[in-house]
Amino acid sequence: MYGEPALAADFSHLPYVNPEAPKGGVIRLSESGGFDSLNPWILMGNPVWPLFTQPGLVAEPLMMRSLDEPFTLYGLLAERVETDPERSWVEFTLRPEARFSDGTPVTVEDVMWSYETLGTKGHPRYTAVWAKVERMEQTGPRSVRFTFNTPDRELAMLMGMRPILKKAQWQGRDFAQSGLIASIGSGPYVIDKVDPGRSISFRRNPDYWGRDLPVNRGLNNLDVIRYDYFGDASAMFEAFKAGETDVWRELVAARWNRDFTFPAVREGKVVKSEIPNQRPSGIMGLVMNTRNPIFADWRVRQALIEAFNFRFVNMTLSDGTDPRITSYFSNSDLAMRPGPATGREAALLAPFAADLPPGTIEGYALPPGGPRAIDRQGIRAALELLAQAGWTVQEGVLKNAQGQPFRFEILLNQSGSAMRSNAEMRQIVDIFVQSLRNLGITPTVTLLDAAQYVERTNNYQFDMTWYERGLSLSPGNEQMLYWGRDGVTKPGTRNWMGMDSPAAEAMIAEMGRAATAEDYQAAVRALDRILTAGRYVIPVSFSRVSRLAHNSDLHYPERTPLYGDWPGFMPETWWYEERK
Repeated sequence: MYGEPALAADFSHLPYVNPEAPKGGVIRLSESGGFDSLNPWILMGNPVWPLFTQPGLVAEPLMMRSLDEPFTLYGLLAERVETDPERSWVEFTLRPEARFSDGTPVTVEDVMWSYETLGTKGHPRYTAVWAKVERMEQTGPRSVRFTFNTPDRELAMLMGMRPILKKAQWQGRDFAQSGLIASIGSGPYVIDKVDPGRSISFRRNPDYWGRDLPVNRGLNNLDVIRYDYFGDASAMFEAFKAGETDVWRELVAARWNRDFTFPAVREGKVVKSEIPNQRPSGIMGLVMNTRNPIFADWRVRQALIEAFNFRFVNMTLSDGTDPRITSYFSNSDLAMRPGPATGREAALLAPFAADLPPGTIEGYALPPGGPRAIDRQGIRAALELLAQAGWTVQEGVLKNAQGQPFRFEILLNQSGSAMRSNAEMRQIVDIFVQSLRNLGITPTVTLLDAAQYVERTNNYQFDMTWYERGLSLSPGNEQMLYWGRDGVTKPGTRNWMGMDSPAAEAMIAEMGRAATAEDYQAAVRALDRILTAGRYVIPVSFSRVSRLAHNSDLHYPERTPLYGDWPGFMPETWWYEERK
């Protein structure tokens, strides 16, 4: 998107793979909760997420991302891509050898059906981009062109990243309905065995059409990838300690240093690896749903941020090792800088200055917290802000002028999340609840099973809940799905906070129009300011490394990618080789 690809046209393999990695072996992974659908491309159901989070595992896109280059794609199903300088259109030409797992060719008809179906019946992450396509047409026996109705330079890339499915498989079936139909794709793996809600395994296709492509050399080495589902993270960890699964991602630094002394570690059967990364922190913490009127006032949201004693929480959970998330793009050059906005960034924000919360342009920083459970300075600041917003403590209870108490529910998934176990979330919430009592607030904490939790969060039926959003080094159109106003009412978006910000939408549009890396960076930093100073999430900590404990027979390349432990890294670049 900016500049030239890092790899020459005749490259032999991606730089972060082992091109000589042996083929074979099994990797056993784990997930919490369960599943009732094999279709992760629609809103309905509780799907098997590896089908989505491991791009190209079963259903391949036209092009694939390099984990070393935020703005570069390389041809996969497509052997050639063309676009104009303004990127008002893009044309892909399919490789003649591309085949689905059943041996039938991947055709332009399959591509066009997949794009239209995902764009009209798929998850909102697909429908939003499809609305920017003015015309889709076949331009040759193996070529398809997309013409856009909106100036957006990212669209040419996005068109290369949609999964391609086999049209004939879905004739007479409703694609929008969830179910356990195993999709036929062109990827290196096929769905092998399914035990609904309990396990799923993927088997490497020995006849995979693309195994000899340079982009695939050194990838997809394992014969079988198996996922077992457990009730919660504690059960997952015990299964790992017992040797029933092969990989454990440890998210708490203190436990990484303290709890990995069990027999398998001492005997060398399990090794500890730390994978560095240079990607944004993303956002993680407790999100406030502004659809609830009590959270509509930024002063209330700031008050709850003041009452959340991060310093004490961090010392309790991780001995203070991990840094706090200070903005949505922490740990990257895309993050807003301390102090006031300057230059291009300030100019982009200026037209919206009157409607932006304090601190957006002037500079915003989170309160530091204190070493004790109750941070008195934070409590005093919170009470002042609440009073300004019309809430005062009356007979020990926070109430408004009409005598209505300040009440809300904290909703949690009893299976935990991708980045925190249920026990860890509960510990964080329990500390927070104790602090809130000093403000005259006693929230209700509700635990739901995974299916109920997904249903309620998809429809924004919560006041406060745990929130995690990973963000890349190339944010673009997907940001509208995260923060756009359509998400205030449209189910299934990632706009859980219910924000309706013309300024945020303007920055996202500017990111798409940016012709230089400098203009793009300014737009992202401006968006970061709007999100952070919007005070929608009470952020916790993040780690600059991924902590992976794994079977010592499993290996990964010495040279790890820019993104580190990210979709496309594990298990794709790993291989099995018995330790000597």
